[in-house]
Amino acid sequence: MHAHPTQAPVTRTRAPIVERIAGWSARHRKTAVLGWFLLVVAVFVGTHMISATNVQSYDAGQSGQAEQTLNRLNVTFPPAESVLIQSRAPGATFATDAQLRQATRQVVTALGALPHAAADIRSPLSSGGASLISANGRSALVTFNVPGNSNNEDQTVVPDLKAVAAIQAGHPDLLIQEVGDASADRAINGLVSGDFRKAEETSVPITLVLLVIVFGALIAAGIPLLLAATSVITALSLLAIPGHWLPVGQATSEVTLLIGMAVGIDYSLFYLRREREERARGATVAQALRIAAGTSGRAIVISGLTVMIALAGLFLVGAAEFTGIAFGAIAVVGVAVIGSLTFVPAMLSWLGPWADRARIPFLGRRRTAAKPSRLWAALVRRVVRRPLLWGGVAAVAMLALAAPALGMRLAYPENDVPKNVPIVATYDRIQQAFPQAPSPAQVVVTGTGLSGPAVRSAITALQARASANGPIREPITTASVADGRALIVNVTLAGNGTNTVSNDALLTLRDRVLPATLGRVHGISYAVTGNTASSYDDTRQIDTRYPLVFAAVAALAFVLLLVAFRSVTLPLVSIGLNLLSVGAAYGLVTLVFQDGRLQGPLDYTSFGAITPWVPLFLFVFLFGLSMDYHVFILSRIREIRLGGASTKDAVTRGIASSAGVVTGAAVIMVAVFSIFASLHLFELKMLGIGLPAAVLIDATVVRGVLVPAAMSLLGDRCWYLPRWLRWLPGSRAGTAPAPGLAAEPAPTRLPA
Repeated sequence: MHAHPTQAPVTRTRAPIVERIAGWSARHRKTAVLGWFLLVVAVFVGTHMISATNVQSYDAGQSGQAEQTLNRLNVTFPPAESVLIQSRAPGATFATDAQLRQATRQVVTALGALPHAAADIRSPLSSGGASLISANGRSALVTFNVPGNSNNEDQTVVPDLKAVAAIQAGHPDLLIQEVGDASADRAINGLVSGDFRKAEETSVPITLVLLVIVFGALIAAGIPLLLAATSVITALSLLAIPGHWLPVGQATSEVTLLIGMAVGIDYSLFYLRREREERARGATVAQALRIAAGTSGRAIVISGLTVMIALAGLFLVGAAEFTGIAFGAIAVVGVAVIGSLTFVPAMLSWLGPWADRARIPFLGRRRTAAKPSRLWAALVRRVVRRPLLWGGVAAVAMLALAAPALGMRLAYPENDVPKNVPIVATYDRIQQAFPQAPSPAQVVVTGTGLSGPAVRSAITALQARASANGPIREPITTASVADGRALIVNVTLAGNGTNTVSNDALLTLRDRVLPATLGRVHGISYAVTGNTASSYDDTRQIDTRYPLVFAAVAALAFVLLLVAFRSVTLPLVSIGLNLLSVGAAYGLVTLVFQDGRLQGPLDYTSFGAITPWVPLFLFVFLFGLSMDYHVFILSRIREIRLGGASTKDAVTRGIASSAGVVTGAAVIMVAVFSIFASLHLFELKMLGIGLPAAVLIDATVVRGVLVPAAMSLLGDRCWYLPRWLRWLPGSRAGTAPAPGLAAEPAPTRLPA
């Protein structure tokens, strides 16, 4: 008998889970695609069968405590409205102009005739109504309350608005306009809704055109939009679940839409571009999908987790509204990641070469090639040759752009829409004709003995603290509510309601005046609310949570990137460069909006501050979205490096080969986000400048200069991992490189 040599068994390592999911979807393409659409429909229908709820949102701090107390006692304040009646003719006054008096009488009659639409009507024709005639006599004011509460005021005010509009139509020589809490709420909500309809109607065609330019074919361009749209629909439907215990309103839906469009398009681009590259090199559709799953698919998972970590920072703010927004944004990112690993490979497998059909003349042939960018390769080669010079200049420029953020002031504007909006213009006319002090602080007092001598004595002592030039002003009034179970003490504060003088007066009231008066009465408790208190408490809560949000997001992102890239250095570089991009965006927003640049072109009036929640949103949005590009680029660089290339060579080839998809994604995001700068609300304008600027900086200066400069200076230290962390999961040596990207591995010899 002859002995035969024993052949060593060929061991097969199990493919990573991302490849297995994508592989299953590609093999069962019809099931995966139809299953995806059925999932979207099922979630949409199922959640719409859940009864809708309307969870009350409260302010932060002491003002929120007072609001909860009033809500628990079922104390509501009917919205107040005013009708301005003003003569257009020079010299006409209420005393001399019969038409002015007639119109005033008609307004009172019309409002009084409306059932359940107006209450407590007062006018110059009423007893003691002289104060409703302006000092120059040219303006009259009719005031009334709208029955109902803040939940339905924008609907109950409609009959009043129609009645006033009808009287205005009959008196073209007069100005007859209504403004108030309810009408302003209705007007601004309509303005915001119209703005977002405009943004949606504009962004979709722009996105499609840019995707067609990126891919050169209509069918391929439609896949990212399809993923983004289905992800947004699914996530918005899922919001019905947390909506039972969290306030989920229009802001949550808008943020979910914004994030969903961004990540849905980004992730599709990553996958589609890599699959195209591999097919252009000669791989079959199945091979291209496998390689795309193992490379871009892995990058999508890492990127998605990083984005969700960044968005989870909103949970740390401690406000229910921010928590609702975080739920929506995280949900849409998670759905988009799942769709990019199942729906996208299934669609590409189903379509096959048809994905490149419907090509656009002069674009199709060139775009399907998906070659590395010569322009970016030339730039990166120069940077890696002289990294200190190029990186130093870029870093100094970024720091200079971020410098104005050191003087950033956080505050809420008196009006968050431009003055040329009709409702704001009417409000300004009333303020000019009838100068009024800002709304007073409201001290909500509860407990026992509210009508007793101790409480009365304390309120008298509080009134004695008021002075003409002090922080506490007259009048100070008291009202009993909820059948005597609570007192509301209205205290006039110095200042205009939003400035530093008003905030100092509020702190004087809370920290000194109230403890020395009501604070000495046993058996009662109090909390201060009102417009000034709400603005101050919200701003302070957000301001104090900034360090916690920044630290937690950065720490969690570091851990995730450490595991993903098996390097201590790369996460630190990525986080540092991300923070530099955010700082540059902060500086630009401060320069433009706080310092009042570009007021004409952007159609706004600076109020000398930045809305408090805007920097927080910019941070979590930009940290997450910027990590999309960082993770994708670093994944490509790491892939080439593991294939045997040097760090500098891997950096050059990795950035050049990923240039097309990163540039395409960045251009789309810049175009879509820039639409917000043309909308009415100041906050949206701020996002419309800060978001596209940071994305543009990140996709050009950071990607083209700072990343290659930092990695070239670090060299092989980029891949440093301490011995005590070698247990982390992931590739420890080389991985099978994608064809054409990494150095060719040595041929494997199997025993005969």
